[in-house]
Amino acid sequence: MKVTDLLKKETITLELRSSTKATVIDELITTLDQAGRLTNKTTFKQDILKRENHTSTGIGEGIAIPHAKSPAVKTPSIVFGRSKNGIDYDSLDGKPSHLFFMIAASEGANNEHLDTLARLSSMLMDPAFRETLLNASSKEQIIDAINRKEQEKMAEDAPTNQTQGKKILAVTACPTGIAHTFMAADALKAKAKELGIDMKVETRGSGGAKNVLTEAEIKEADAIIIAADTKVDMDRFQGKPVIETGVTDGIRRPDALIERALSSNAPIYSGSGTNRESSSEKSGQKNAFYRHLMNGVSHMLPFVVGGGILIALGFLFGIEAHVPDHPDYHPFAEALNTIGGGNAFGLMIPVLAGFIAMSIADRPGLAPGMVGGFMAAQGDSGFLGGLIAGFLAGYLVVLLKKMFANIPQSLDGIKTILIYPLLGILITGLLMFYVIEIPVGAFNTALGSWLQGMGTTNAVLLGLILGGMMAIDMGGPINKAAYTFGIAMIAEGFLTPHAAIMAGGMVPPLGIALATFMFRNKFTREEKDAGVSNIVMGLSFITEGAIPFAAADPGRVIPSVVTGSAVAGALSMLFNIGLPAPHGGLFVIGLVEGSGWLYLLAILIGAIVTALMLGGLKKSKI
Repeated sequence: MKVTDLLKKETITLELRSSTKATVIDELITTLDQAGRLTNKTTFKQDILKRENHTSTGIGEGIAIPHAKSPAVKTPSIVFGRSKNGIDYDSLDGKPSHLFFMIAASEGANNEHLDTLARLSSMLMDPAFRETLLNASSKEQIIDAINRKEQEKMAEDAPTNQTQGKKILAVTACPTGIAHTFMAADALKAKAKELGIDMKVETRGSGGAKNVLTEAEIKEADAIIIAADTKVDMDRFQGKPVIETGVTDGIRRPDALIERALSSNAPIYSGSGTNRESSSEKSGQKNAFYRHLMNGVSHMLPFVVGGGILIALGFLFGIEAHVPDHPDYHPFAEALNTIGGGNAFGLMIPVLAGFIAMSIADRPGLAPGMVGGFMAAQGDSGFLGGLIAGFLAGYLVVLLKKMFANIPQSLDGIKTILIYPLLGILITGLLMFYVIEIPVGAFNTALGSWLQGMGTTNAVLLGLILGGMMAIDMGGPINKAAYTFGIAMIAEGFLTPHAAIMAGGMVPPLGIALATFMFRNKFTREEKDAGVSNIVMGLSFITEGAIPFAAADPGRVIPSVVTGSAVAGALSMLFNIGLPAPHGGLFVIGLVEGSGWLYLLAILIGAIVTALMLGGLKKSKI
């Protein structure tokens, strides 16, 4: 079925009189009714609105395609309307719509109208075609333009689609491996299925690698997409077209990644940690620092979470219950503190530094990084010193690799077992001992003194900033920077900053969930369903539950969640709440230092602020 089989002169309106979404729907339906295509105008309108409640058909780029399958349709039809001034149709990109195609399919019809809708949507993605429709001076010109474009489109699709039979592999990974990893995988697989492309995705989540790509699958693949914020084993992809990008691009831009991967200029991976050419999807090398840092954080996180919660559980016996000579002493509390604090937390900084260095220099960087990190943990430079040690050791080993690149091949084996570990550990250790430890230790001491002597106003301001940072990119670099700072403060014995951080991270999904209940007419059916799951994600301190809402409507959602999170963080600091557990959300609320009820109140107020702002900013979905 062609578009021009359904669109006739009598169902074309060159100048719409409407100025709102509701009135333009009425005007288009009236045109259909007057053309004799409907048996019941009211019933058809109900079906159109039911579809709009599901999700807006304003697809962006100035286009809206309302459609419905309805028993009120006498003859399957398309009605076209045009508004030179534009109408606010609640489009996905937030811009006014100028071109309207309403598709009316009879209830007993097959899915041909969906094929027509898909073809029409594809045609309308061409800016030149849209411009032709906007400038056409008669109904005949509209029909001729659509005929020509549709013939071109059908001619393009007539041969075997270039993507047909193509195979793409992907790897998704984020530092925590809880939400972004699997959301990116789902988005890529859904878009590949839509395009008729065979895709397999390896997910590297908190439970380890799943759906691991095999050697045979890699050999047969046409391209590889790496959507990850942590280090991925890349040597297996040598000689294949590889697109590297952040995990959020996998969620928000799967179509662009797939198109780039299958293009003729996709970069070929040449091994040894470098591509033949840099990928345009990678935002240049500016992401390298973040990826190396997140590789360290992701490997450190299990030590932090496990150790932190064990320490917090020990506090249930009393804050000093692990001290043998204290009146509250309990041997099990001492065991918990020893395992969690003395061992798991003791390994935290060496593991962070070691895996940062390994991300930079591969396996030869691990030993120098861990030794440097251990020196920082044993000395006064602490968490910050460990960060410096990781990057120092990593780039030092990279330099050593270049210096010894031309030694005889017969001596190649001694580089990894002797030269790199010996010189790497020696030079990293000397730099940490003589150069890094003293100034960084002094900075840590000054920071601790500032935090201890911080007045109420400064504490509230710090909580405001940390809480807001958790919501700006919801799991991205800014969020992770705040979270990493909170972990560093726990390691140094300051618990109030991380309480503000966790409160700020819980608010976005909780505030959005609350808004879907308070302002139900402002959300689609899918958003209302997602709101329910956001309750669980928010209570579990999984900020990423807010991402689909922010991606669909960033201009309204992001300011709302940032404001609510900032308020929650500020209140947490105002109430002087401390939190020894680095993760867990509501499930570790009983471990807070201070009033757990006041902490819950801070989170609730932040969620209410977010919900009220969303309710005020978002427009009705009808």
